[in-house]
Amino acid sequence: MRKLRKRSICILRNKLSKRQLAGMLFVLPGFSGVLVFCLIPFGDVVRRSVVRSDGSFCGLMNYKTVLSNEAFLLAARNTLRFTAVCIPLLFVIAFALALLLGQAGARAKWYKSALLVPFAVPAASVALLWRVLFDTKGLINGALAAFGRAGVDWMNTGNAFYVLVGSYLWKNTGYVVLLFLAALAQIPQTIYEAARMDGAGRMACFRYITLPGIRCASYTILVISLLNSFKVFREAYLVAGSYPQEDIYLLQHVFNNWFVRMDVGKMSAGAVLLALVIGACIGGLQRLWQGKEA
Repeated sequence: MRKLRKRSICILRNKLSKRQLAGMLFVLPGFSGVLVFCLIPFGDVVRRSVVRSDGSFCGLMNYKTVLSNEAFLLAARNTLRFTAVCIPLLFVIAFALALLLGQAGARAKWYKSALLVPFAVPAASVALLWRVLFDTKGLINGALAAFGRAGVDWMNTGNAFYVLVGSYLWKNTGYVVLLFLAALAQIPQTIYEAARMDGAGRMACFRYITLPGIRCASYTILVISLLNSFKVFREAYLVAGSYPQEDIYLLQHVFNNWFVRMDVGKMSAGAVLLALVIGACIGGLQRLWQGKEA
Protein backbone atom coordinates (compact mmCIF):
# COMPACT_ATOMS: atom_id res chain seq x y z
CA MET A 1 0.00 0.00 0.00
CA ARG A 2 2.83 2.40 0.86
CA LYS A 3 4.61 1.60 -2.40
CA LEU A 4 1.43 2.33 -4.36
CA ARG A 5 1.02 5.64 -2.53
CA LYS A 6 4.64 6.66 -3.18
CA ARG A 7 4.29 5.70 -6.84
CA SER A 8 1.11 7.81 -7.22
CA ILE A 9 2.81 10.78 -5.53
CA CYS A 10 5.80 10.47 -7.90
CA ILE A 11 3.47 10.34 -10.92
CA LEU A 12 1.60 13.43 -9.69
CA ARG A 13 4.86 15.32 -9.19
CA ASN A 14 6.02 14.39 -12.67
CA LYS A 15 2.76 15.65 -14.14
CA LEU A 16 3.02 18.91 -12.22
CA SER A 17 6.63 19.37 -13.26
CA LYS A 18 5.68 18.75 -16.90
CA ARG A 19 2.87 21.30 -16.64
CA GLN A 20 5.17 23.84 -15.03
CA LEU A 21 7.81 23.17 -17.68
CA ALA A 22 5.24 23.58 -20.43
CA GLY A 23 4.06 26.85 -18.87
CA MET A 24 7.61 28.14 -18.58
CA LEU A 25 8.35 27.25 -22.21
CA PHE A 26 5.13 29.00 -23.25
CA VAL A 27 6.04 32.32 -21.60
CA LEU A 28 9.77 32.09 -22.36
CA PRO A 29 9.69 33.85 -25.79
CA GLY A 30 7.64 36.76 -24.45
CA PHE A 31 9.68 37.06 -21.28
CA SER A 32 12.91 36.97 -23.30
CA GLY A 33 11.70 39.96 -25.32
CA VAL A 34 10.75 41.85 -22.17
CA LEU A 35 14.11 41.00 -20.60
CA VAL A 36 16.19 42.05 -23.60
CA PHE A 37 14.25 45.14 -24.65
CA CYS A 38 12.89 46.42 -21.30
CA LEU A 39 14.45 45.06 -18.11
CA ILE A 40 18.13 45.04 -19.12
CA PRO A 41 17.95 48.54 -20.72
CA PHE A 42 16.15 49.88 -17.65
CA GLY A 43 18.86 48.38 -15.45
CA ASP A 44 21.39 50.34 -17.53
CA VAL A 45 19.27 53.48 -17.04
CA VAL A 46 19.45 52.97 -13.27
CA ARG A 47 23.23 52.61 -13.52
CA ARG A 48 23.58 55.78 -15.62
CA SER A 49 21.47 57.73 -13.12
CA VAL A 50 24.24 57.42 -10.48
CA VAL A 51 27.27 58.11 -12.69
CA ARG A 52 28.68 61.19 -14.40
CA SER A 53 29.18 61.57 -18.14
CA ASP A 54 32.76 60.28 -17.74
CA GLY A 55 31.52 57.11 -16.01
CA SER A 56 32.59 58.04 -12.47
CA PHE A 57 30.20 57.39 -9.59
CA CYS A 58 28.29 60.47 -8.37
CA GLY A 59 25.69 59.01 -6.03
CA LEU A 60 22.42 60.94 -5.93
CA MET A 61 23.79 64.10 -7.54
CA ASN A 62 21.77 63.60 -10.76
CA TYR A 63 18.59 63.11 -8.71
CA LYS A 64 19.23 66.32 -6.78
CA THR A 65 19.83 68.17 -10.05
CA VAL A 66 16.59 66.87 -11.52
CA LEU A 67 14.49 67.65 -8.43
CA SER A 68 15.83 71.21 -8.34
CA ASN A 69 15.27 71.79 -12.07
CA GLU A 70 12.44 74.28 -12.63
CA ALA A 71 11.51 72.86 -16.02
CA PHE A 72 11.20 69.36 -14.56
CA LEU A 73 9.07 70.59 -11.64
CA LEU A 74 6.79 72.54 -14.01
CA ALA A 75 6.41 69.52 -16.27
CA ALA A 76 5.73 67.24 -13.28
CA ARG A 77 2.98 69.57 -12.01
CA ASN A 78 1.41 69.80 -15.46
CA THR A 79 1.55 66.02 -15.95
CA LEU A 80 0.00 65.42 -12.53
CA ARG A 81 -2.74 67.95 -13.24
CA PHE A 82 -3.39 66.46 -16.66
CA THR A 83 -3.64 62.93 -15.25
CA ALA A 84 -5.83 64.01 -12.32
CA VAL A 85 -8.29 65.70 -14.71
CA CYS A 86 -8.30 63.25 -17.62
CA ILE A 87 -8.53 59.84 -15.98
CA PRO A 88 -11.65 60.51 -13.81
CA LEU A 89 -13.35 62.22 -16.77
CA LEU A 90 -12.45 59.37 -19.10
CA PHE A 91 -13.64 56.76 -16.59
CA VAL A 92 -17.02 58.44 -15.97
CA ILE A 93 -17.75 59.33 -19.61
CA ALA A 94 -16.73 55.92 -20.96
CA PHE A 95 -18.69 54.04 -18.30
CA ALA A 96 -21.82 56.11 -18.94
CA LEU A 97 -21.57 55.50 -22.70
CA ALA A 98 -20.98 51.79 -22.12
CA LEU A 99 -24.16 51.58 -20.02
CA LEU A 100 -26.16 53.38 -22.73
CA LEU A 101 -24.78 51.22 -25.54
CA GLY A 102 -25.25 48.07 -23.48
CA GLN A 103 -28.94 48.85 -23.10
CA ALA A 104 -29.30 49.69 -26.80
CA GLY A 105 -28.46 46.09 -27.80
CA ALA A 106 -28.15 45.32 -31.52
CA ARG A 107 -29.07 48.89 -32.49
CA ALA A 108 -25.68 50.08 -31.19
CA LYS A 109 -23.67 47.76 -33.47
CA TRP A 110 -22.44 50.48 -35.80
CA TYR A 111 -21.66 52.83 -32.91
CA LYS A 112 -19.47 50.16 -31.33
CA SER A 113 -17.60 49.71 -34.60
CA ALA A 114 -17.01 53.46 -34.90
CA LEU A 115 -15.66 53.81 -31.37
CA LEU A 116 -12.17 52.62 -32.28
CA VAL A 117 -11.75 55.06 -35.18
CA PRO A 118 -10.22 57.87 -33.05
CA PHE A 119 -7.86 55.40 -31.37
CA ALA A 120 -6.62 54.23 -34.77
CA VAL A 121 -6.03 57.73 -36.19
CA PRO A 122 -2.27 58.45 -36.50
CA ALA A 123 -0.79 61.14 -34.27
CA ALA A 124 0.22 63.25 -37.30
CA SER A 125 -3.39 63.33 -38.49
CA VAL A 126 -4.60 64.38 -35.04
CA ALA A 127 -2.01 67.17 -35.00
CA LEU A 128 -3.24 68.36 -38.39
CA LEU A 129 -6.82 68.33 -37.07
CA TRP A 130 -5.67 70.46 -34.12
CA ARG A 131 -4.18 73.02 -36.49
CA VAL A 132 -7.30 73.16 -38.62
CA LEU A 133 -9.58 73.61 -35.61
CA PHE A 134 -7.57 75.61 -33.07
CA ASP A 135 -5.28 77.83 -35.12
CA THR A 136 -5.80 81.58 -34.74
CA LYS A 137 -7.37 81.45 -38.22
CA GLY A 138 -8.87 78.00 -37.76
CA LEU A 139 -12.43 76.77 -38.04
CA ILE A 140 -13.43 77.48 -34.44
CA ASN A 141 -12.25 81.09 -34.55
CA GLY A 142 -13.93 81.44 -37.94
CA ALA A 143 -17.21 80.28 -36.41
CA LEU A 144 -16.77 82.70 -33.50
CA ALA A 145 -16.12 85.56 -35.94
CA ALA A 146 -19.29 84.66 -37.85
CA PHE A 147 -21.29 85.23 -34.65
CA GLY A 148 -19.48 88.49 -33.92
CA ARG A 149 -17.24 87.05 -31.20
CA ALA A 150 -13.53 87.72 -30.86
CA GLY A 151 -11.17 84.90 -31.74
CA VAL A 152 -9.22 82.97 -29.11
CA ASP A 153 -5.53 82.13 -29.21
CA TRP A 154 -6.12 78.52 -28.20
CA MET A 155 -2.59 77.14 -28.26
CA ASN A 156 -0.72 80.07 -26.67
CA THR A 157 -2.90 80.61 -23.60
CA GLY A 158 -4.19 78.50 -20.74
CA ASN A 159 -6.84 77.15 -23.13
CA ALA A 160 -4.14 74.86 -24.56
CA PHE A 161 -4.51 72.60 -21.51
CA TYR A 162 -8.21 72.02 -22.20
CA VAL A 163 -7.46 71.36 -25.86
CA LEU A 164 -5.00 68.70 -24.75
CA VAL A 165 -7.57 67.19 -22.36
CA GLY A 166 -10.16 67.13 -25.13
CA SER A 167 -7.74 65.42 -27.49
CA TYR A 168 -6.98 62.71 -24.92
CA LEU A 169 -10.66 62.09 -24.21
CA TRP A 170 -11.56 62.02 -27.90
CA LYS A 171 -8.86 59.51 -28.72
CA ASN A 172 -9.25 57.13 -25.75
CA THR A 173 -12.95 57.17 -24.88
CA GLY A 174 -14.01 54.68 -27.55
CA TYR A 175 -11.36 52.15 -26.60
CA VAL A 176 -12.28 52.33 -22.90
CA VAL A 177 -16.00 52.06 -23.75
CA LEU A 178 -15.33 48.76 -25.49
CA LEU A 179 -13.43 47.49 -22.45
CA PHE A 180 -16.36 48.42 -20.22
CA LEU A 181 -18.79 46.75 -22.62
CA ALA A 182 -16.75 43.54 -22.46
CA ALA A 183 -16.79 43.70 -18.65
CA LEU A 184 -20.55 44.33 -18.53
CA ALA A 185 -21.16 41.42 -20.91
CA GLN A 186 -19.52 39.06 -18.41
CA ILE A 187 -22.19 39.75 -15.77
CA PRO A 188 -24.87 37.02 -16.06
CA GLN A 189 -28.30 38.41 -16.88
CA THR A 190 -29.86 35.81 -14.58
CA ILE A 191 -28.50 37.75 -11.60
CA TYR A 192 -30.37 40.88 -12.73
CA GLU A 193 -33.55 38.85 -13.33
CA ALA A 194 -33.37 37.27 -9.88
CA ALA A 195 -32.79 40.68 -8.27
CA ARG A 196 -35.78 42.21 -10.08
CA MET A 197 -37.98 39.32 -8.98
CA ASP A 198 -36.95 40.08 -5.39
CA GLY A 199 -38.04 43.70 -5.85
CA ALA A 200 -34.68 45.38 -6.56
CA GLY A 201 -34.85 48.59 -8.59
CA ARG A 202 -32.42 50.01 -11.13
CA MET A 203 -30.26 51.79 -8.59
CA ALA A 204 -30.05 48.71 -6.38
CA CYS A 205 -29.04 46.54 -9.35
CA PHE A 206 -26.47 49.12 -10.39
CA ARG A 207 -24.98 49.40 -6.91
CA TYR A 208 -24.97 45.75 -5.86
CA ILE A 209 -24.56 43.95 -9.20
CA THR A 210 -23.09 46.20 -11.90
CA LEU A 211 -20.43 47.99 -9.88
CA PRO A 212 -19.08 44.83 -8.16
CA GLY A 213 -19.22 43.02 -11.51
CA ILE A 214 -16.85 45.47 -13.23
CA ARG A 215 -14.47 45.91 -10.27
CA CYS A 216 -11.66 43.78 -11.66
CA ALA A 217 -11.99 45.28 -15.13
CA SER A 218 -11.96 48.79 -13.65
CA TYR A 219 -8.48 48.25 -12.25
CA THR A 220 -7.17 47.18 -15.65
CA ILE A 221 -8.91 50.11 -17.36
CA LEU A 222 -7.44 52.61 -14.89
CA VAL A 223 -3.92 51.27 -15.40
CA ILE A 224 -4.27 51.35 -19.21
CA SER A 225 -5.70 54.87 -19.08
CA LEU A 226 -2.83 56.02 -16.86
CA LEU A 227 -0.25 54.65 -19.28
CA ASN A 228 -2.06 56.08 -22.31
CA SER A 229 -2.07 59.53 -20.72
CA PHE A 230 1.68 59.71 -21.35
CA LYS A 231 1.19 59.18 -25.09
CA VAL A 232 -0.62 62.46 -25.67
CA PHE A 233 2.81 64.13 -25.90
CA ARG A 234 3.06 63.19 -29.58
CA GLU A 235 0.17 65.42 -30.62
CA ALA A 236 1.33 68.28 -28.37
CA TYR A 237 4.86 68.06 -29.79
CA LEU A 238 3.72 67.99 -33.42
CA VAL A 239 1.48 71.03 -32.91
CA ALA A 240 3.48 73.22 -30.51
CA GLY A 241 7.06 71.93 -30.75
CA SER A 242 9.63 71.36 -28.02
CA TYR A 243 8.63 74.43 -25.99
CA PRO A 244 4.82 74.74 -26.02
CA GLN A 245 2.65 76.95 -23.85
CA GLU A 246 3.66 76.30 -20.24
CA ASP A 247 0.33 74.68 -19.26
CA ILE A 248 0.97 71.80 -21.69
CA TYR A 249 4.70 71.48 -21.03
CA LEU A 250 4.79 67.84 -19.94
CA LEU A 251 7.46 65.46 -18.67
CA GLN A 252 7.94 64.06 -22.16
CA HIS A 253 8.91 67.54 -23.36
CA VAL A 254 11.60 67.68 -20.65
CA PHE A 255 12.98 64.28 -21.58
CA ASN A 256 12.94 65.17 -25.27
CA ASN A 257 14.87 68.39 -24.66
CA TRP A 258 17.39 66.64 -22.41
CA PHE A 259 17.85 63.99 -25.09
CA VAL A 260 18.63 66.66 -27.70
CA ARG A 261 21.31 68.06 -25.36
CA MET A 262 22.46 64.51 -24.45
CA ASP A 263 21.99 65.10 -20.69
CA VAL A 264 22.06 61.37 -20.10
CA GLY A 265 22.49 61.61 -16.32
CA LYS A 266 19.45 63.85 -15.86
CA MET A 267 17.42 61.81 -18.34
CA SER A 268 18.21 58.59 -16.49
CA ALA A 269 17.47 60.03 -13.05
CA GLY A 270 14.20 61.52 -14.27
CA ALA A 271 13.20 58.22 -15.89
CA VAL A 272 13.88 56.30 -12.67
CA LEU A 273 11.85 58.81 -10.64
CA LEU A 274 8.98 58.59 -13.12
CA ALA A 275 9.07 54.78 -13.06
CA LEU A 276 8.97 54.81 -9.25
CA VAL A 277 5.97 57.17 -9.20
CA ILE A 278 4.04 55.16 -11.81
CA GLY A 279 4.88 51.92 -10.02
CA ALA A 280 3.70 53.41 -6.71
CA CYS A 281 0.44 54.56 -8.33
CA ILE A 282 -0.23 51.13 -9.85
CA GLY A 283 0.69 49.42 -6.58
CA GLY A 284 -1.62 51.76 -4.66
CA LEU A 285 -4.48 51.04 -7.05
CA GLN A 286 -3.88 47.31 -6.69
CA ARG A 287 -3.93 47.50 -2.90
CA LEU A 288 -7.07 49.62 -3.01
CA TRP A 289 -8.84 47.13 -5.29
CA GLN A 290 -7.72 44.15 -3.22
CA GLY A 291 -9.01 45.91 -0.12
CA LYS A 292 -12.40 46.43 -1.79
CA GLU A 293 -12.59 42.79 -2.80
CA ALA A 294 -11.76 41.68 0.73
